[in-house]
Amino acid sequence: MVLVIVCAGVVLASLDLFIVNVALPQMSRSFGSTGLGDLSWVLNGYAIVYASLLVLFGRLADRYPRERGFLVGVAVFVAASAACAAATSLPMLIAFRVLQAAGAALLTPTSLGLILATFPAERRHSAVRTWTAAGGFAAALGPAVGGILVAASWRWVFLVNVPIGVAALVAGWRLLPDVPGHPIPWPDGWSALLITAGVGGLTLGLVEGGTWGWGSTRTVAVLGGALVLLTLFALRTARHHNPLIDRALFRVRPFTGASAVAVLFSIAFGAMLLSRVLWAQDVWHWSALTTGFSIVPGPIMVPLFSFLVAGRLIARFGAGVVIAAGSTIFAAGMAWMALAVGLKPDYVGDVLGGLILTGIGVGLTLPTMMATAAASLPPTSFATGSAVVNMLRQVGLAIGVAVLIAVLGSPQSPAQVLTAYQRGWWVTAAFALAGGVVGFLTLVRRPRGTTAAETQATPETSAAQETQAASGTQAAPETPTGPSARAPELLAAGTENV
Repeated sequence: MVLVIVCAGVVLASLDLFIVNVALPQMSRSFGSTGLGDLSWVLNGYAIVYASLLVLFGRLADRYPRERGFLVGVAVFVAASAACAAATSLPMLIAFRVLQAAGAALLTPTSLGLILATFPAERRHSAVRTWTAAGGFAAALGPAVGGILVAASWRWVFLVNVPIGVAALVAGWRLLPDVPGHPIPWPDGWSALLITAGVGGLTLGLVEGGTWGWGSTRTVAVLGGALVLLTLFALRTARHHNPLIDRALFRVRPFTGASAVAVLFSIAFGAMLLSRVLWAQDVWHWSALTTGFSIVPGPIMVPLFSFLVAGRLIARFGAGVVIAAGSTIFAAGMAWMALAVGLKPDYVGDVLGGLILTGIGVGLTLPTMMATAAASLPPTSFATGSAVVNMLRQVGLAIGVAVLIAVLGSPQSPAQVLTAYQRGWWVTAAFALAGGVVGFLTLVRRPRGTTAAETQATPETSAAQETQAASGTQAAPETPTGPSARAPELLAAGTENV
């Protein structure tokens, strides 16, 4: 029940990252032909606030009861969704979207923290993959759901959150267990300010760079200022006695490797989603509803391969191999698009195969990456560590959108449009492959002093050796509320229990 409740929450947060895209034309007409630049803040305001608040709220979530933080986050999100649906002006809508993002930034790390604290160690990996697959499925399905809802009214893209959120609130209030916080010091205020402003500025510069101009003074100033703030944050984290992010996390090889994969693969994921929508609507001139339905086969592959295939592959080959395979399949899907798509619409021949391949790649890579990072977290950093990885994912999505827009440029003729998109799909494939290479190099490890056959015969012993070799610490004893220091390969073996 914990898994079902928190998955409902993360579906809300992930769905709203992409469901609103297809509603922008209707919003423009509703608010009196508002320009696209102003309307973009309905999307960008959410993305910027969501990414920038994740780490701060994650640290606070580790300090206070996890279930209360989750319920407060869901309540804020649902109330803001209802307010968005009732908005009578664009500034009002943007303000409520910012509030909505704050609720999402609180419910995301607390939901994963609840899973890590309540599931036994041997089932934690598969539970986190379920959580991530639910979010990835919701994000990828966003344009399709949005296309259906917009046919009635753009306000329904926000109203749909209300019944789901209310159900999660009621069930959570009655059924979620008490997960007390840890007696950790209050977060360092300067560190919190530096990372919140730095990530917010970085996301702002990336999402607005195409509009402002990548070489413009405003873009350079915002991105440069963000890098300065993030550098200062890194220096303060390295020296402060109470860092906002525990320095020890980045000495754990699985966490660091999975974090790097999160950035690279999210760049590819964000570029892929946007390119599909832009191509269908702007080049093939399909409606929002047709575009949404055309994307559905890809998201369907995500839960199928996450639930039915990934766990068995992880148990046999390890997380690094599965991430490398999933990223390669995703890249193959983008290569399919680059080689097959033409200016004349041909859904089955041009895009269906690419959709299925990218969906399989997401189903194998994204949940495995997130579960690998989460499995390496100590109990005192469940929410903070998961917030770091989710923040990196959001920044990666913003970079992916910015990279795609920059690569597409402003082609004039149909032939130039096709060439620009093909170039964008090849670049997207390259980022996915880079994520796979990083995952393979950082997460494929063999316990020292054992052969492959011995590793397969004694998974508990070899997993403990692997974790100790990766983190330089002794494995912690398993407890109901804290993880053991076990390798992702061992934790994946519990997938059949779920």
